[in-house]
Amino acid sequence: ALGMNTEQMITTERIDDFPLLLAVMQRLGLPEMLDRHLKVHGSHKGLSWGWIGVIWLAHILSQGDHRKLPVQAWVRQARETIVRITGLSELTELDFTDDRLSKLLMRLSQPVLWQAIEQELGANLIRVYELPTQRVRLDATTVSGHHTDASGALFQFGHSKDDLTLRQVKVMVAALDPLGLPLVSEVVAGNEADDPLYAPAIARVLTIIKVAGLLFVGDCKMSAVATRAYVQSLGHFYLCPLAQTGRTPSEMAQWIATTNAHPEALQALHITAADGSEQLLAQGCTLERQLQAATATGSQAWTERVLLVHLERLRQRQLTSLHERLAQATEQLLALTPAPGRGKRQLRTEADLVTAATAILQRYEVEGLLTYTFERQETRSVRYVGRGGAERPRQETVTVRYQLTTVERNATALAAHEQTLGWRVYVTNAPATELTWQEAVLTYRDEWLIERSFHRLKGAPLSLDPLFVKRDDQVVGLTHLLSIAVRLLTLVEFVVRRNLKQNQEQLVGLLPQNPKKGIDNPTTERLLQAFRDITLTIVNLPGQRIRHVTPLTALQVRILELLGLSPAVYTALAQN
Repeated sequence: ALGMNTEQMITTERIDDFPLLLAVMQRLGLPEMLDRHLKVHGSHKGLSWGWIGVIWLAHILSQGDHRKLPVQAWVRQARETIVRITGLSELTELDFTDDRLSKLLMRLSQPVLWQAIEQELGANLIRVYELPTQRVRLDATTVSGHHTDASGALFQFGHSKDDLTLRQVKVMVAALDPLGLPLVSEVVAGNEADDPLYAPAIARVLTIIKVAGLLFVGDCKMSAVATRAYVQSLGHFYLCPLAQTGRTPSEMAQWIATTNAHPEALQALHITAADGSEQLLAQGCTLERQLQAATATGSQAWTERVLLVHLERLRQRQLTSLHERLAQATEQLLALTPAPGRGKRQLRTEADLVTAATAILQRYEVEGLLTYTFERQETRSVRYVGRGGAERPRQETVTVRYQLTTVERNATALAAHEQTLGWRVYVTNAPATELTWQEAVLTYRDEWLIERSFHRLKGAPLSLDPLFVKRDDQVVGLTHLLSIAVRLLTLVEFVVRRNLKQNQEQLVGLLPQNPKKGIDNPTTERLLQAFRDITLTIVNLPGQRIRHVTPLTALQVRILELLGLSPAVYTALAQN
């Protein structure tokens, strides 16, 4: 009986990284900010939307699970901790039912409300953590879901790097460089083109960052003349690769030929390798041209710099790919005309042969680089008609087939084509005083920064892909909520790394496989992992309640300090 009583008197809550996450969000004023925009209805009972959102976000980040169902049970077991941190004595698990969380997502999906939240949140992040505001990177990604119903406007089939068999939505993101921290996110239908998404995203960024001469960096889909003219008309700068459409391929061939003819004019960019040696990254030069384009406010004329960049590593990759494609195309061409035999399909007309050969050359992108010859072969057979002697009528049948005789590489065309490999062309309206050729190459080389945000959003720990929610408003609301989570993950990582760099310090004990090794570039995921297995134990005795929190290690205390937080975030939970 004593054992049973003891069990009932002691409760344990796993708190892990939850207090840290809540403290970061409170420092940003996130609960109050969400409350200002997601005002409660007169009949609303229980917690405010701001606190429901913040506690759910902490659960998502701590548990790595964005589903609505587990939240209520998790709040039930962690109630004491949540109340102690937030002071929300009225909190109950009923604030986190599936229905409540669905209503929150519905509110977060409303464009006007969401854009107001993004605007204030972005400005707060920049101000509180003194984030750099010189560059913004724009890109879109797709998120798939097992949605067979096409009645919703968002889930559509479209171009995807993921699963082509699933419907998808598209998410446009504008992120602060060099953090990769999202400032603006827009959810649109999965079959929508990227080009028209850039200008609205840029306009929304400029409501958050109010500085002159901002540099917008994007991929080739941002290189539409209308987008470049729009950025120019606002007095800001762009940097993007030129899309290989229209006159660009022929212009690029001329630029490369001119540059190859004058190798002495090339600039070089070297980087320091991991072993400390200097390595050539790129060579290239800059050209200038005048552009004119119509905009909503009239005609816009400006000087554009064309940056030619030759990357040796890229050339080697492209050269390997080219020779693989030439070999595959040669093999496929020769297989078009097998020797006659059972089950061997023969090509009977020249048109059929040319059509099939052209399709192979196009598939492997080697048109003009391979030439082939063929011949027309005839087989004649004679048979007698009817019965009778040798004088009876005869019928001659001519069977025609076409045979490929040679497939050869066009040496002249191939040599000319190889001269164009390894080259990339970027365009910018930024003068050289604002963005040198070398700076432009290094800036675009950081394109993986925004991809990391996409990986976090779609993979662990947020796992948006595949989407389980069905309704369009729930899809948009959840994507918006998880984009706040991406901001928090990115922010924690940036702040800790910046402070470690300023202090010329390394954190020891973050690598389980090498606990004595120090690192100065920890990921947020690794930092949060360091807070696993912290518990709050509550002992209920007659007339008193005793609380105990797992003592913090020196590493955990240092991580809190690097984030500008006090160990009291945890130790205060044990005050009786």
